[in-house]
Amino acid sequence: MLRVGDIALKNPVVLAPMAGVCNPAFRLIAKEFGAGLVCAEMVSDKAILQKNEKSLQMLFVDEREKPLSLQIFGGDRQTLVEAAKVVDQQTNADIIDINMGCPVPKITKCDAGAKWLLDPNKIYEMVAAVVDAVQKPVTVKMRMGWDEEHIYAVRNAQAVERAGGKAVAVHGRTRVQMYEGTADWDIIRQVKESVGIPVIGNGDVKTPQDAKRLLETTGADGVMIGRAALGNPWMLYRTVQYLETGELAADPTPREKFDVCMLHLDRLIALKGERVAVREMRKHVAWYVKGIKGATKIKDQINQFDSRDEIKHVLYSFVEELEAREAVEVI
Repeated sequence: MLRVGDIALKNPVVLAPMAGVCNPAFRLIAKEFGAGLVCAEMVSDKAILQKNEKSLQMLFVDEREKPLSLQIFGGDRQTLVEAAKVVDQQTNADIIDINMGCPVPKITKCDAGAKWLLDPNKIYEMVAAVVDAVQKPVTVKMRMGWDEEHIYAVRNAQAVERAGGKAVAVHGRTRVQMYEGTADWDIIRQVKESVGIPVIGNGDVKTPQDAKRLLETTGADGVMIGRAALGNPWMLYRTVQYLETGELAADPTPREKFDVCMLHLDRLIALKGERVAVREMRKHVAWYVKGIKGATKIKDQINQFDSRDEIKHVLYSFVEELEAREAVEVI
């Protein structure tokens, strides 16, 4: 069983913390589809301390999501520690995660996110300061390095462990790669062999078979799934099932996909109101319909809509047409 400090996870499948995606509406679906741990999207330490309303809302945790990891980022030790204290004392998150992997320039320019990858000493100092200030277990999500010339994954993970971090998630890409190219799973294996804390592997896990292969080839304790779960929480369920039984559950039908899509939208509306939720949901709808034959026209229509009922009408009209065509083909 994978444990992060004193938090026991029911399985080793972890939903990655994806910015603009991992709000409570999506996280709860991921939990219902079997994820052993769900991670919230990153929140700025300074925004927390300035009591930015949007950022404080991002600290909300639905009890049904637990165990849950809340991720913070920042480049200044004092503000990172103070923000971690807020998460520790004023939220019901189970784990505090520090972002050390975000490659986006506006984050790295603030000496945060992936910028830390260049300095194992800073990693030690920052993580140790947070660990000393909080009660909840502290973890780190990092990339393997800044670029091909600066791959310090092993030293960085060892710094996390020395500082008292309880687990490290490693994405097998550099900051320069962003999300392109191929993830290097061998570096995850090297990290696992160099530290005693749990290591969670991340990168290019697109199928349940990929997840099993990553765990077997790297020795990692857990597998983190990100983009493969977008519009496809079945990836989480099918991965859990495959790891436990060796059997591959069937892919969802279009109707099953749309049912969950509407559940997702309704939860988002409850969180943010219809107008904001519908706009935010447009990208999710595109992910839910991905791979369904003839669904391209839906994406074009969805981008024009501002109401829940319009989205529902288009989705179910399409699926009824699809089912009618399939029934004729069967006859």
